Amino acid sequence: MAVGAFVFPDKAKLNFFSATDLLNPTNTFKITLHTSAWTPNNSTNEVFADATNELSTANGYTAGGITLTGVALTQTAGVVKFTSAAAVWTASGGSIPAWRTAVVRAVGTLNGKVDPIVGYFLGDSAPADVPATTTGNTLTITPNASGIMSAT
Repeated sequence: MAVGAFVFPDKAKLNFFSATDLLNPTNTFKITLHTSAWTPNNSTNEVFADATNELSTANGYTAGGITLTGVALTQTAGVVKFTSAAAVWTASGGSIPAWRTAVVRAVGTLNGKVDPIVGYFLGDSAPADVPATTTGNTLTITPNASGIMSAT
């Protein structure tokens, strides 16, 4: 299945340019999974509290998400890239439930914003739910070779 495009909510775009230091690679970034009961609002979603219906802690998934590792902000030949290593969950003791949207956020308070959202994407561009990950299997989200985001 093809994932959806990474979406930068309007307020995240504003935060990129308002001295929030949102993409500083020394920040802690997390990725969370949310059910189809949450419909992202590109005009108003700004902080993690705006992202509802996250999966509950169970079977290899921990509410609050997984910390992204290998976070880097680079510039090569006029292209700026923000990326990380793959995020991996392993289902154990039961299935990690189906999910629809993944959210990337910075952890902490940046310029008065608590846990600002960097962006989000649909796990399946159809859109449809990504099926449950059954016990013993891994759920891996790997950034595109161009990064989580890039700009020229």
